[in-house]
Amino acid sequence: MSRKTIAPYGSWKSPITAALIASGHLKLGDPHVDGGDIYWMETRPEEGGRAVIVRRTPDGAVEDVNPPPFNARTRVHEYGGGDYLVDRGVVYFSNFADQRVYRARSGGAPEPLTPEGAMRFADGVIDRDRGRLVCIHEDHTNPEHEPVNTVVALSTESGEPLVLASGNDFYAAPRISPDGGRLAWLTWNHPNMPWDGTELWVADLDERGGVRSQACVAGGSAESILQPEWSADGTLHFISDRTGWWNLYRIRAGEVEGLCPMDAEFGGPQWVFGLSYYAFAADGRIVSVYERDGRSHLLLIDSETLACEPLDLPYTRLGGVRTATGAAVLAAGAPAEPTAIVSLDLSTRAITVLKRSSDRPVDPGYLSMPESITFPTGDGRTAHAIHYPPCNCDCTGPGGERPPLLVMSHGGPTAASHSAYNPAIQYWTSRGIAVVDVNYGGSTGYGRAYRERLHGRWGIVDVEDCVNAARHLVECGAADPDRLIVRGGSAGGYTTLCCLAFTDAFKAGASYYGVSDLEILARETHKFESRYLDRLVGTYPEHRDTYRKRSPIDHVDSFSCALILFQGLEDEVVPPNQSQRIFEAVGAKGLPVAYVAFPGEQHGFRQSANIRRALEAELDFYARVLGFEPADAVEPVQIENL
Repeated sequence: MSRKTIAPYGSWKSPITAALIASGHLKLGDPHVDGGDIYWMETRPEEGGRAVIVRRTPDGAVEDVNPPPFNARTRVHEYGGGDYLVDRGVVYFSNFADQRVYRARSGGAPEPLTPEGAMRFADGVIDRDRGRLVCIHEDHTNPEHEPVNTVVALSTESGEPLVLASGNDFYAAPRISPDGGRLAWLTWNHPNMPWDGTELWVADLDERGGVRSQACVAGGSAESILQPEWSADGTLHFISDRTGWWNLYRIRAGEVEGLCPMDAEFGGPQWVFGLSYYAFAADGRIVSVYERDGRSHLLLIDSETLACEPLDLPYTRLGGVRTATGAAVLAAGAPAEPTAIVSLDLSTRAITVLKRSSDRPVDPGYLSMPESITFPTGDGRTAHAIHYPPCNCDCTGPGGERPPLLVMSHGGPTAASHSAYNPAIQYWTSRGIAVVDVNYGGSTGYGRAYRERLHGRWGIVDVEDCVNAARHLVECGAADPDRLIVRGGSAGGYTTLCCLAFTDAFKAGASYYGVSDLEILARETHKFESRYLDRLVGTYPEHRDTYRKRSPIDHVDSFSCALILFQGLEDEVVPPNQSQRIFEAVGAKGLPVAYVAFPGEQHGFRQSANIRRALEAELDFYARVLGFEPADAVEPVQIENL
């Protein structure tokens, strides 16, 4: 066994390069099953982030459904999801450039179904008997007002729309019963987000498909419902957090019945459309994912006896559950394996990998294995995080020296970090920089009460938890107290900026399209999130003083360390002025600051060259601020005041 080279933390040579991450990893998800064919989505950085629907036939042949330049991605709610559906070999999808719905038949070019105009569509299902799609419609034709959301039916021949449900602010998940006689959907109104409170409605449909009568059957302003689905016998199922945890339910004889109740999450926040946490097997069993203690599990639920059988799988992250004949198809990830689309034989439990997000394996000797940690935080509570110590089979740090620590705050803020393989984390740990990925109060996966810790306290609870995660690891001897860095994107970028504005715990920070001014965010963001801050901060303008008190842009005098900012110039969620203003203010104070802006990028970077540049610029920035020499030859980033 060869001896490891002793080298300063941060300077270790690693095969996990920014180029590998940018070009060697697809984003996989949203599988569908149509007869013997299996479909999934691939987001390809090397094609400018183009989203491609892929079909796999029973003989293993694979083909793209939408050729260039078609990009299967809807912009409903800006975040999209529910971008396509399949019926008997015909694929219907939203095209990103014009937001029209296209129809693609095998071997043929996609044909437009809906007309040109400021219309968006998502989350569709087929109403086969009536020759139509039922989907969510978002009308942007009046730029002076908020977009109008409705449930519509689109003729599969003419694209002619028929409104089925309207009048509320938001709609999601329209689902047709197997006999075609009923339609279920979700709806909610400002100021609720879908994880705050939604209603589940059911309508009877007449022979022509019009709504004959409708009623709310579950939900309310303090109950979050998601993924309504009809089983083959016409029983309506759904996920609800009425007990404080998202669990699975069904309605029989007008009564709501719980299935396999437990203190675990069978669902998650509806940031995007088309989420699928469970599906029905042909024999009537339910294949369901649930989340507990920071990892995913899979269950088989007998729909008659309600017996729950856990399935032992080598994965920690599961989602996008669908069923095929005798099998479940889903997206799966593990700490040392890239995310894959897999097929699970429900009889033999054999797993077949259909597609991996990367075919460039990394030697496990360079991979840091995640450790779930719980640590004390504010008000005598505990919070959760995932710790990744430095790991490199060729290198070790100098004796008696502790590694720098990168504290990561996820976006949302109503979201969560997970322990599945993430090359962007291993990029740092394989270079000798420890990482702690914080599931601060407000994160999902730990029940509604944990999620609601952030109500009225965004910019406080999340900051406390990030600081206390770092302190915990310092006290454990796992991090250098003088080399702490905080990093985050979107809402995590806001938390990052708050950590720098309201604490002196960190040496440097990196904000990716982060919020610096809450007041501007409240006034300028898109419809879906336009009232999100009502609960996180307070109503606006009534609580304007709180908005100003929590906005990092108003507290630049308290900044005392280096900052780098990254921003897409076409971002509609967090506009570029949020990064530009904090860059100018921190620079005027004389602190080291850098700003890297990317034309053509939106909320999150999708283009290979930009993903690579952002990672390398961030590494260069940390190296120069913390004083280590990276092993990689990277293009320097321009840093003001350094």
